[in-house]
Amino acid sequence: MERLDARVVVVWLWRVLVFAVVLAGAAGIGSGVLDVGVSSAAAAVAVFGVVALLGATHALLRYRIWRFDVREDTLYIEHGVLVRVRTTVPYVRVQHVDSRRGPLERVLGLGRVVVYTAGSRGADVTIPGLSRERAADAQETLRALAIESEPENGEGDAV
Repeated sequence: MERLDARVVVVWLWRVLVFAVVLAGAAGIGSGVLDVGVSSAAAAVAVFGVVALLGATHALLRYRIWRFDVREDTLYIEHGVLVRVRTTVPYVRVQHVDSRRGPLERVLGLGRVVVYTAGSRGADVTIPGLSRERAADAQETLRALAIESEPENGEGDAV
């Protein structure tokens, strides 16, 4: 099974830090407004520290657990820290495959592949944290496998 590029941890840590700053600001403001007996700065620092520590731990565990495998007839994905998720996507269900790169991902040379499937709720599967080249290769490979798996000349159509 294939692992994600380690640089994805930087993306996830960045999100954790932004979230921690927002919560710390809210805790500081809330502490001042509610006058709970703790200084606004102390509340903000405490919340930032706890959220940053828990978030960083989660990001590192998430990276260690995330795996995927492009198999002959399915895409298989394992991920999840608290709740483990194993997803199998048959290529015959794939509608289309996109690659996406956010600003931080572009800076780090990363991308993600999004596989859209037919007939299920939450009908998309994302593989984050791929190198730019691996994301392009995975997109092309998954697209080709999806095309190969299509029934030919109405084969498998309902009567």
